[in-house]
Amino acid sequence: MRKLSGQIRSKRRIRWIAAGIVVMGVAAGVALGVARHRAGGPKPAEVVAVVVDKGEVTLDVATTGTVRPATTRQLSFAVNGTIESVAVRAGTKVAAGQELAAVDSAEAASEANEAQSGLDAAQERLAAAENQAAALTAAATACATAGRPVAPASPAACVTRGYPGTGSDPILDARKAVNRAARAVDQARAALEGTVITAPIAGTVVSVAGGVGDNVTAGKTVVTLADTYDMQVATDFPEADAGSLAAGQTATITLADHDDALTGKVVQVDPVGTPDGTLVRYGAVIAFADPPRDLLVGQSAQVAVRVGAARDVLRVPSTAVHDISGGSGTVLVRAGDRSTARTVTVGLRGDRYTAVTAGLTSGEQVVRSW
Repeated sequence: MRKLSGQIRSKRRIRWIAAGIVVMGVAAGVALGVARHRAGGPKPAEVVAVVVDKGEVTLDVATTGTVRPATTRQLSFAVNGTIESVAVRAGTKVAAGQELAAVDSAEAASEANEAQSGLDAAQERLAAAENQAAALTAAATACATAGRPVAPASPAACVTRGYPGTGSDPILDARKAVNRAARAVDQARAALEGTVITAPIAGTVVSVAGGVGDNVTAGKTVVTLADTYDMQVATDFPEADAGSLAAGQTATITLADHDDALTGKVVQVDPVGTPDGTLVRYGAVIAFADPPRDLLVGQSAQVAVRVGAARDVLRVPSTAVHDISGGSGTVLVRAGDRSTARTVTVGLRGDRYTAVTAGLTSGEQVVRSW
């Protein structure tokens, strides 16, 4: 029994000690909080006022884009054949007129020669028909002078009666044959020239489909050439920003691996948007004013397009204007230690500043943010 009573007293003693520790901890926390408050605890936010002044108000819309060539050409052979040579590979820079690839031209050359022979023969037949007609005309003139008609079968012989029409014109038929032969020559020569792919523009080879010994079909792309000397940035903007875009607007382009921003210009805005989940996005193309030489196809870029600007206007920070509706907003005008709400008329609301067209005068102070 005594043993049990001792255990109970011991437990009570432990509880009192624990309670004392808790009380001491709370007291210490309160004392520390008071000390912190007295030493400079959290203070009310300081009101910062700025002077209403005149300056520029600008508005930009920004997005990301990808560098791409302004022009890309898909080049192919004009005839079927076997590739004899390939002078370039992906990444090769070429000049306009440079040979890129060629196929076996023996068959095309033979067809060109045959077409030329056909044209020569047709021209000879036309010359013969014209000579015959000239002789007939001369004989008819002589007979007419003598008062007698001439027979077509014997131009030199005059007859006492006229002759019926033959139903055909040898010269016209010969000229038609010459025209057909000339077209055949043009086609054959084009086919012969089409056995060689040459660069129509200066640029960079993007891809080459095929190698020496491969059979190719006329019209199938073999070399893709990009005009990397005239690069652009392909972008897309959300519908809310796209409505303010227009060709000719200036832009700032920042490339992923360049520190300096580059100048550009909007050259195209798609008239039709593309759904992107719950959004609609509109494509736009930005051209470099002075593209750097080390641009890479597919390089990423940040683009900011200047869609609004007002110069020498009364302005305040955009954070100072609240409750904008119908061209009006509210600012807090600061005078001494007091701030008074005032309704003002606003113009362009830019990225940093908002133009104020009525309700404030230069030199007044407004609360910068509230």
